[in-house]
Amino acid sequence: MAKNFGVWGIDIGQCAFKALRCTFEDDQVVADDFDYIEYPKILTQAEANPEELIQAAIEEFLSRHDLTGDTVAMAVPGQSGLAKFFKPPPVDAKKIPDLVKYEARQQIPFDLDEVVYDWQMMGLESDNESSPETEVGLFAIKRDQLFSNIQSLDDAEVELDIVQLSPLAVYNFVVYDQLNNGEDYQDYDPENPPESIVILSMGTETTDLVITNGHRVWQRSIPLGGNHFTRQLTKELKLTFAKAEHLKRNARQAKDAKVIFQSMRPVFNDLVTEVQRSIGYFQSIDRKTTIRSAIAMGNAVKLPGLRQYLAKNLGYEVEDFSTFGRLGDSSVTGNPAFKDNVLSFGICYGLCLQGLGEAPLKTNLVPREKIVERLIKAKKPWVVVSLAALLLACVINFSSYHSVWKNVHKEHAPTNVSWNAAISKVNGLKSDSSDHLKQDEELMGSLNQLQAIGTELASNGDRRLLWLELFRAINEALPRDDNFKPGVIRNPEDNPFSKRKDLYIETIETQHFEDLGTWFSEDHKKRYLLSQTPEVKKFLLEKAQPSGEDPAENEDAGNEQASLEVSGPQGAGWVIEIRGHHYYNSNRKMARAQHVRSTLIKNLTMQRVKLPRGNGKFEFFTMEELGIGYALLLGDGTTKKEKIANPNYSPPKSVEGLTAAGGLGAPPAAAAADDKEKADEKQHPEFFEETKYTFVVQFCWQQNLLTKRLAELDEKRA
Repeated sequence: MAKNFGVWGIDIGQCAFKALRCTFEDDQVVADDFDYIEYPKILTQAEANPEELIQAAIEEFLSRHDLTGDTVAMAVPGQSGLAKFFKPPPVDAKKIPDLVKYEARQQIPFDLDEVVYDWQMMGLESDNESSPETEVGLFAIKRDQLFSNIQSLDDAEVELDIVQLSPLAVYNFVVYDQLNNGEDYQDYDPENPPESIVILSMGTETTDLVITNGHRVWQRSIPLGGNHFTRQLTKELKLTFAKAEHLKRNARQAKDAKVIFQSMRPVFNDLVTEVQRSIGYFQSIDRKTTIRSAIAMGNAVKLPGLRQYLAKNLGYEVEDFSTFGRLGDSSVTGNPAFKDNVLSFGICYGLCLQGLGEAPLKTNLVPREKIVERLIKAKKPWVVVSLAALLLACVINFSSYHSVWKNVHKEHAPTNVSWNAAISKVNGLKSDSSDHLKQDEELMGSLNQLQAIGTELASNGDRRLLWLELFRAINEALPRDDNFKPGVIRNPEDNPFSKRKDLYIETIETQHFEDLGTWFSEDHKKRYLLSQTPEVKKFLLEKAQPSGEDPAENEDAGNEQASLEVSGPQGAGWVIEIRGHHYYNSNRKMARAQHVRSTLIKNLTMQRVKLPRGNGKFEFFTMEELGIGYALLLGDGTTKKEKIANPNYSPPKSVEGLTAAGGLGAPPAAAAADDKEKADEKQHPEFFEETKYTFVVQFCWQQNLLTKRLAELDEKRA
């Protein structure tokens, strides 16, 4: 079954901070996150402060990634540790730990109290401890060096689960990824072992050399790394360290690349010499070993010509390593930054494999005191709470039992109480109670069934009223002109449009939302606050305050908008959109949008609507009780001049007609008629030119059945 946890492998190098997170997907190891943080300066530079640079990189890493719930594994440099191998005599498996402890005293040149060590049975024969070919690997590091390496993560409060030597992390990666987890070497013959490969993990200051055939491993740290090439350039070409580093990384683009490679040739020679010397020493202690090929890792291997130079001088192929063979495809493996630095993630990959349980080597150099401290810290609160709860339970239990004992014990019980009669009476009451409860349960079942039927019937009738109630509420929210009388036509000459408070509704649109929160966005929230008048804001604040508190005591009038907290509607409901216009723009303070705010939007929040409840009776309901709320003015509206036809206007009669009708004496009469018509046209113009303001108002409506509202109202009155 695939595991669902992740492991972070962390390698704090001299040039960069590297981290890789691996997990299982369909029983395959997959990288799902990584980070590569290059320091501003190499840690070994004279002007660099290693502690500050590492701490800054860790803080940047933690700001990008959440390590909660993940296993964290870290690598420490190979030159800081010690790796020894020995073949134990054929003894009982229970005696192996004592034998290892004895061997540790002989092999480790320090007091065991000064080191942290771990051991493991090596090779595919490790399940058979009595086998003569079984080998024990002993790995140790000085305690002060270990704490110095993990101090930066401790300061960042990162809890380490695994600490492993860098060469051994490389070994875990190579066996799993390049040797296919030893599957190519299942038939192991000690007299004819499989071919070994040499791994060169080049760092900034050192190179970890690892030789393995999948069963055995041997490692050595060579004191040559990428910085030695840089220092050689500074020495030969008289450059600063920064310029030499830049020239080394871009050697192919240099004008005279041949001079650069000639300058670095001594370091090439020294590296090859050290590698040949190490391989020769290993073959002298294991004469049956044959070398198949080599793998070069680390960003320093990008140096042009290095791989070819090693292959030519070592005498066997140096594999062109550019990807991890068994790491599943993911967004990480396809990331350009990961591809560019893939050579430096081998150590992180090996740590992840160990954390996932897929690595052959499982030793862990986390100090025992750290593990104990972490366990105590994690369990201490639970232990305290458990003990307190247990003590409290004991006290309560003792008190209850003592109280009962005191009441019924002969020495303490009242002399006038007959316990047998009391128990008999209690049993009788219990029997009666059971009968009544059973009868009540049956009656309640019948009642619930009838209520369910009644509720279903009533709710169907209620739903037919909901939209009628909505339009009644909208109608009640519309302002009424003071001169408005039903059935009476208002004369625009006596009652100008610019002084009418009427809102003219053009369209009403509706849309249903499964979640009104998607409608009430941050922009709508701002418009909602801007759409409310001070009177409405005060009304909303008073509703939000606990009973008996005055919001004016804690909030200034100018800060009402800031103090009004708006959470917005929740759940399903309808959004109602009203489009309309008005001509009430003669009063500048109450014109345009302000008129809509102080009438329609205000009424949609504060208005009470009179609705029938049945049997000829009526009830007043607030807009909130009807499910109406969050009315807002959408946008700032538009203003334009508009001509309105005058119903009292009559077109003038033709002057020529008057002349023809009157004959020769008609011109004076025609002139008089023309003057009268001009006066009438001035008094009764053909059009009125008024300022028209067009607006859009939206509010939400969450349907609330009448029966539910009446039940709540009756409950409040009761």
